Amino acid sequence: MRKMPGYILPMLLAVLCPILLFAQVMVTGSVNDTKNSPVPGASVKLRNTLLGTVTDATGRFALNIPAATGELEISSIGYKTQVVNLATANLSALSIQLSEDIGRLDEVVVTGLATNVKRRNLANAIATVSSKDLAGTAPAQTLDAALNGKIPGAYINSNSGAPGGGISVRLRGVTSIFGNTQPLYVVDGVFIDNSSVPGGLNVVTAAGAAGNTSNQDNPSSRIADLRPEDIESIEILKGASAAAIYGSKAAAGVVIIATKRGKQGKTRFNFSQDLGFVKARKLLGAREFTEERVANSPQGWDLDEYKAAVAAGRIYDYEKEIYGETGLTRNSAFSMTGGSDRTSFYFAAAQKNEEGIIQRTGYRNNSIRLNLDHRITDNIKIGFSSNYINSSADRGLTQNDNAGVTFGVALSSTPGFTDLHPDANGNYPRNPYGASNPIETRDLMTNNEKVNRFVTGINLDAILLKTDKTTTRLIARGGVDYYNLKTNALFPSSLQFQQVAKGTSIQGFANNLNTNYILSLVNNYNLSDNLAFTTSMGLTQEKRDFDNLLNVATQVISGQSNVDQAGSLSASQFRNKNKDDGLFLQEEVTLYDAITVNAGMRIDKSTNNGDPDKYYAYPKASLSWNITRLGMPENTFVDNLKLRVAYGEAGNFPAFGSKFSSLLVSNIEGLPGSLVSTQRGNSLIEPERQTELEGGFDFTILNNRLSLEFSMYRKVVKDFLLQRSISTSSGFSTEWVNAGDLRNKGIEIGLNALVLSQSTIRWNSTVNFWKNRSKVTRLDIPPTVLGAFGNSLGTFKIEEGASATQIVGIDQGGVKKLGDQEPDFQMNFWNELVFFKNLSLRFLLHWKEGGDNINLTELLTDLGGTSPDYDADDNKNGKPDAEDRIDALGSTATIFVQDASYLRLREIALYYNFKVPGNLIKGLRIGVSANNFWTSTKYKSYDPEVSNFGSGFSTGVEVMPFPASKRASLHLSIDF
Repeated sequence: MRKMPGYILPMLLAVLCPILLFAQVMVTGSVNDTKNSPVPGASVKLRNTLLGTVTDATGRFALNIPAATGELEISSIGYKTQVVNLATANLSALSIQLSEDIGRLDEVVVTGLATNVKRRNLANAIATVSSKDLAGTAPAQTLDAALNGKIPGAYINSNSGAPGGGISVRLRGVTSIFGNTQPLYVVDGVFIDNSSVPGGLNVVTAAGAAGNTSNQDNPSSRIADLRPEDIESIEILKGASAAAIYGSKAAAGVVIIATKRGKQGKTRFNFSQDLGFVKARKLLGAREFTEERVANSPQGWDLDEYKAAVAAGRIYDYEKEIYGETGLTRNSAFSMTGGSDRTSFYFAAAQKNEEGIIQRTGYRNNSIRLNLDHRITDNIKIGFSSNYINSSADRGLTQNDNAGVTFGVALSSTPGFTDLHPDANGNYPRNPYGASNPIETRDLMTNNEKVNRFVTGINLDAILLKTDKTTTRLIARGGVDYYNLKTNALFPSSLQFQQVAKGTSIQGFANNLNTNYILSLVNNYNLSDNLAFTTSMGLTQEKRDFDNLLNVATQVISGQSNVDQAGSLSASQFRNKNKDDGLFLQEEVTLYDAITVNAGMRIDKSTNNGDPDKYYAYPKASLSWNITRLGMPENTFVDNLKLRVAYGEAGNFPAFGSKFSSLLVSNIEGLPGSLVSTQRGNSLIEPERQTELEGGFDFTILNNRLSLEFSMYRKVVKDFLLQRSISTSSGFSTEWVNAGDLRNKGIEIGLNALVLSQSTIRWNSTVNFWKNRSKVTRLDIPPTVLGAFGNSLGTFKIEEGASATQIVGIDQGGVKKLGDQEPDFQMNFWNELVFFKNLSLRFLLHWKEGGDNINLTELLTDLGGTSPDYDADDNKNGKPDAEDRIDALGSTATIFVQDASYLRLREIALYYNFKVPGNLIKGLRIGVSANNFWTSTKYKSYDPEVSNFGSGFSTGVEVMPFPASKRASLHLSIDF
């Protein structure tokens, strides 16, 4: 066969290109709702292609297609999807009317790494959070805080009120005890690191881990770096039945985040400005002193000092002075979006600056985002996401402390009649009743956390083969998440508690690089209108390279901060590299658009496992049957009824350090050397495995105005990790083992209703209820006490046959169960009322019933003589209540295990949309909002949401936290 001359192909292209361009057909039209109001941002897509656009602010669109054939699919969140046959339509003036989808049946949700399905055929209870849910009502300081109270099946707890975040998220109960307990976060296909990097404050606080892997120096969570305002939607895969395809990282669930993308049409701009304030939600109050109380105090207070203070009118409320600041908040954002039929973009730049409720604390976040989408050809589309974040958090000095140096611990023993304020020369007096002067510590110390973060992702979607019945696509996703974190903690030598250390400088440096990719082939085969197959397969890889260096210098020269300007310097370094490889295969079969069968398998190996070359398989399977679309007569009371069941398995890597016997540095006869740790490595360690069976039903009635979702699940965690003691004759004392199994069972109920729909008022309401119960079903080692401060104060205990979150302690001469950290149930109540289409009122109530905390804040104020109710006598025995509690110390821990139930108004906001004459300003929106402004609780401390041990297993332990805040803001948003 003769070769085609080289000049022929360019000539053919030159001739054909104008013909192909001429053959393009322009489709134009508008999309409105049932009240003829435009629907902006609606997706308009030519089915089985990559061709699509979105409607502009007036609901209009224009789309070039190859020919006047095929079907046009129009969809938007909250509306039912419409399909238009182009062969019979007026292509120059399409008028599409979308009706509301109260039950969100046409909402598209994730079913795999590269596939999705409409909710009406979904077999799992997958929670979704929209941009309006996150930031459209009362924006929270950080993303993790914005999720609180909005996810059925989740226990979300604020570890402390310190600026910059610090939230623990637990989906459907306990996933692990010493392993990862936080869900996997995926942002535009990029696996995001959510580590909490300690800053080394334990050097000055002397707070140990107390049997818990979580650190007590109050680090923040790195997911807090992301701005909620940049996010379009979030999907939460709460258990293995939905998340199995993510394999060894999915045991704690998966949070899939999609950021905002560009929209075709004229470039549009938005500027928003929020101004507000933040205050402590609650202060405990100060004890009232008398001469008798001071003279008889077991703390040895100076009566003459008290008399002099009263005479001079110098009785201080130090709690209010430390925690009672009103912090100002400011959040400025600018965004622009636009594009052609081939290229679209979204750009946003924002700055957030918030002062804390303690002087010299606060949070700042600067963010730049650029998202680009380009259709190279009709069959190839590429997307690019990039985000740079620079944040700085001044977090103060709070939480547990064995040296008496944190604000709360120092305040607990400091009466209000002693003067801690500086003199005219700036010299602070020594605190005669505590190890530190908290006013001096606040004014002179530094605890800052700075982050520079780059998140970049890429998404390639290419149609490789297309026929009348089949379409094969290549979908490639992945990216890079890199951040460097610097912690800077300075304690000058002039501080009262630095008399021995003579000045301390703690400088921490952490670098983290996450890379990942997903390569998949997806084939859609429509055998007929009633039978369709979706096959997906591919491979994945994730890498992590983490390096944390902590330098601690003491005897620091006055006025210096560099660690080399010190008499003593020590360093510690933690490095962790791992690589995870996976393969997956999934098949989805849809019959009559009513029955959906899904089966898949994920196969993983990891360098974290005892055998890095061993593959572990994680299967999944599900079935959903939409009875109303197949099997139920039409025109019945029920608009939609679906039955569903799903099963899946997922993994959790072994804890770091469990695989190898580590080496410890030692001085051997004056020479540096290494000694083998007393913890023996276990080369046979296996990953924890989770299996989950979920079932339920969904239905809508009253012309889709009322919908109900009911789910039950049984989640089993097999081979969870614990440490066991071993014979000292082995040369070791402990080792990690796969010690047992535990089970979680729970229910989730969601009710959505369109209560009113009239021309003057519209009322949407959502109620969710969820509960979980755990039980340790197998334990191969003796019962293990961990996660708090021992039986005398209340602690967690892992034992066979008991709840995994039980709290035990001494009482009546023995150790018994005193409570449980798991709530009895939780509920949320979300409402949106719209008046005359322009005025909207939104609010979210969150009810947590039951669930106990270990409250040791009250113990410290009792021992220090400063409890506000110290002198009360509720039991009428003639003795102060605080002394009754102190006398019970050592004989019972019941006084420390306290009910942490609450009813909280998490968010409330009132907004008004103005119509501005002229063409420059397209929209003007003004509103006011409040977060956590009202809480009803009997819990006897600052806030029932607290966790001294951070985001690990042992949440709900309180030791002098940074008090929780309430906030209010004024909002202005301009579109032009």
